[in-house]
Amino acid sequence: GAMTTIRQILARKPEIYAIGPEAIVLDALRLLEEKNVGALLVLKGPSLVGIFSERDYARRMVLHGRSSKETPVREVMTSKVFVITPDTSSGECMMHMTDRHIRHLPVLEKGRVVGVISIGDVVRAVIEDMRFTIRQLEGYIRSGG
Repeated sequence: GAMTTIRQILARKPEIYAIGPEAIVLDALRLLEEKNVGALLVLKGPSLVGIFSERDYARRMVLHGRSSKETPVREVMTSKVFVITPDTSSGECMMHMTDRHIRHLPVLEKGRVVGVISIGDVVRAVIEDMRFTIRQLEGYIRSGG
């Protein structure tokens, strides 16, 4: 009955979509489209060096008239990435995402990337938690408190 943890969310979506920093932006866009996700982790070997999102593309490519066929991902990715651990609560994640205006959080455990969660995942988890709480309260009220 406690708050859904990130570990529980990740159990439902174990896949990690990543690209290398030297890949061209066009390939990153194709991968976003193919996997129907809003962001890719940028990995150099096993280490996280950035995140590339649709927003990075819009802000740093389109606005500056850069070519998707020539620009490497590292030039337009967000390199200061805010990360969480699997034991972070969904409520805490929602706070970070809202405060920092970010839609994707890489999840690291012992320095290793174990997944990514999106704002959509977090909202769903928070809503599920609320439904659970409401059902508990209704039961409590019906039983005469």
